[in-house]
Amino acid sequence: MSHETMTLSQKETLNYRLPTTATPDRYEIKLTPDLQNFTFSGEETIDITVHESASEIILNAAELAIHSAHITNNKGANILATVSCDTANERASFVLGKPIEPGLWALHIKFSGILNDRLHGFYRSTYQDPSGTQQVIATTQFEATDARRAFPCWDEPDCKAVFKISLVIDPKLTAISNASVVSEETLPGTNKKQVNFAETMKMSTYLVAFIVGQFEATDPIIVSGTPIRVWCVPGKKHLAKFALDSASASLSFFSNYYEIPYPGDKMDLIALPDFASGAMENLGAITFRENALLVDESKASHAELERIADVVAHEIAHMWFGDLVTMKWWNGIWLNEAFATFMEMLAVDAWKPEWRRWETFGVSRAAAFAVDGLQSTRSIEFPVHHPDEAAGMFDILTYEKGASVLRMLEQYLGSDQLRQGISLYLKKHQYANAETTDLWDAIEASSKQPVRQLMDSWIFQGGYPLVSVELSPSGQAITLSQQRFFYLSEGKSSEQIFHIPIMLRAKTTKGIVTKKLLLTKRETTVDFDSKLDWIVVNDGGHGFYRVRYSTELLGQLTARLWENLTAIERFNLLSDTWAAAMAGLLPLSEYTKLVQQFANETDKNVWAIVIGSLNYLNKIIEPAQRPFFEQFVAKLLQSQVNRLGWAPGVGEDELSKQLRGMLIGALGTLGNDADMQRQALEFYKKYKFDKQTVDPNVVPALVSILAHTGDEVTYAGFFDEFKTAQTPQDEQRYLFSLAAFRQENLLKRTLDSTINGQVRTQNAPYLVQSVLNNVFGRELAWNFFQKNWDTMISLFPENTIPRMCEGVTSLVKADLERQVVEFFATHKVKQGGKTIEQHLEKLHVAVAFKTREESNFKHCFR
Repeated sequence: MSHETMTLSQKETLNYRLPTTATPDRYEIKLTPDLQNFTFSGEETIDITVHESASEIILNAAELAIHSAHITNNKGANILATVSCDTANERASFVLGKPIEPGLWALHIKFSGILNDRLHGFYRSTYQDPSGTQQVIATTQFEATDARRAFPCWDEPDCKAVFKISLVIDPKLTAISNASVVSEETLPGTNKKQVNFAETMKMSTYLVAFIVGQFEATDPIIVSGTPIRVWCVPGKKHLAKFALDSASASLSFFSNYYEIPYPGDKMDLIALPDFASGAMENLGAITFRENALLVDESKASHAELERIADVVAHEIAHMWFGDLVTMKWWNGIWLNEAFATFMEMLAVDAWKPEWRRWETFGVSRAAAFAVDGLQSTRSIEFPVHHPDEAAGMFDILTYEKGASVLRMLEQYLGSDQLRQGISLYLKKHQYANAETTDLWDAIEASSKQPVRQLMDSWIFQGGYPLVSVELSPSGQAITLSQQRFFYLSEGKSSEQIFHIPIMLRAKTTKGIVTKKLLLTKRETTVDFDSKLDWIVVNDGGHGFYRVRYSTELLGQLTARLWENLTAIERFNLLSDTWAAAMAGLLPLSEYTKLVQQFANETDKNVWAIVIGSLNYLNKIIEPAQRPFFEQFVAKLLQSQVNRLGWAPGVGEDELSKQLRGMLIGALGTLGNDADMQRQALEFYKKYKFDKQTVDPNVVPALVSILAHTGDEVTYAGFFDEFKTAQTPQDEQRYLFSLAAFRQENLLKRTLDSTINGQVRTQNAPYLVQSVLNNVFGRELAWNFFQKNWDTMISLFPENTIPRMCEGVTSLVKADLERQVVEFFATHKVKQGGKTIEQHLEKLHVAVAFKTREESNFKHCFR
């Protein structure tokens, strides 16, 4: 494509892309990390194909010192290169002593760098061993564009190559990389050993990994010829079994689903003390936060086990979707992450059907709705020019909305048709790169349906529709109409049209009827052959749209809630009604009236939307309204708390166990119920004496209630529990409880701990966010946030800053909103993308909601 025919967007992207004069075929890299001085040295030989005569080769490099370089070929040429670095664009130019001709060449480079403490690139992680001695691990995190901090490379996803890694390390340490160890050799006179790994498949630089430190491993489990192990720091191997079982189930599931063998030669899952994200899908060497991999199954809550199963399945799904087949450029990152999220649900649901994972996913889908209803939302796929912009795409729209529309597509096409299309896509593009349209072409070929046209309306435009339903005068037809949903329409309307797969279930005078249609225009009429008693739009609950029923149809549905609607449909009804109240489409009193009809609800996921809305209301009410609100909450929850009691019954299902903890916690905090608080203290004492006496699903509720009511003694005890925790889950539970106290002096200690070294930088931003979300500490936290901004920016991982900033959405006062807007006007967030804009709009939605409803709060909570 010539520059003359490019769009402006394409030209902007090209400015940040490496020249295509030469491309890599194979890297041979040897690295020597120094864990005492936090540095490393390296040398590499990159086999490249030169496509046109060249006097300069340009690679990516950042924070590296390049000491020498030369280029050779098999004809005996050996040409020195001088190096100049472009720090701003993270590039190194190798200017050759004389031009080279097209063909195969080898570029030889010697370099060195630092093991940084920012949790990206080649970085250091630290922990204390049982003797109290600090130990250091050297590890990597390269996605999106940080491989260039470890070795000079073509750090772009479509520059795939083979990698052969060698690590020179102390003899007592362990080295792990993407492929299996093929040999170890002692280096004479150095007191070092060199660990040599097999060649990898052809893959992108962001998937390369190498880890060095003191580790212990589980015995391998062999699945279809692939050994799976969990690696962790010494003393934690007993916490690995659940993840190992999950990995075994996931690897087996995906190999069968994709109809393609696992593309690596082994699978290591590595738990790291410091890790900025949840996990990373490095081929064959998947890295995790400890609390996303290690767990004591007998003491963990269901939610904690579910998270580990989800994360493990998600990363293993990537071995095919992302690693084997990779997006061409970062605008296609959704293809990796949305599919991995969708596939994790399939795998976990197959492994643990009793968890009803697709129903629980409704909560995640609702969180995506909350962002996608903003004017500041974005399309799932949108142009990425500078690689920094890619970091802004690792958000809820990429993961949860992306997975939601894929689930909607699967339910519309049929699961077999989608699976066949995915398998076709992977087989056609394996070891290569692809774009979104390649996937739709494959699914169209397998399903014979107009998939591309349907999905383009969801992938390339932001937002989602509100489908309104009206009953005809005859009672034998409905009218469906669509318009884009906004929380803040502010007089604006949208001409957008979505291609909406609509699933209908109705009861007519002749019985239950189901229908399926694709709504591709503003409005349509659906006829039935007899009168309707009631109708459910979005049958099964998997559509990524909201529904607004006419008053008559809504009354027919709610007259027999548990008879007419499944749990996920009841969830959607409440979620859609709550959203309508937030958007001003109906008064809050209508929502609270509907909620009271759910006092006898027994499903955990339905209660999740109720408690989520109560948490939101808790942030916008004034102190004078709080007693009325607390009474409303207590009255709403009490009957179900009484029904469930404190201990699981014989044969009780998993969701009921979760519901017990959820309701107890809400009653003791949001309801501020004194009797529940007293009982929580008694049960916590029993738990501390004998952990087997309290169900693990109740323990998080006990901790949250005691923090809510706690004093300095409780705080000191919880801080000590955090520091001495025996499992990652206990560590997290007690750490974040420190943000839930109500006394300002205690919350100040919590905030100070985020910047004085007492809390790991991987956790500190989220702890600040948690205090911002605490109605009793948010203004204190906001002052801390402003005062210590520069310090936090210098300490915390870059990708955590936008997430920390989400806490400002709890500053629901008009004067605080003005302060927040002014602050971010002058304090730009590097990886903020559209995320900060969305935070600000969420805050504005809350302030507008409060302004509109505050005179009615007392009436709503009667």
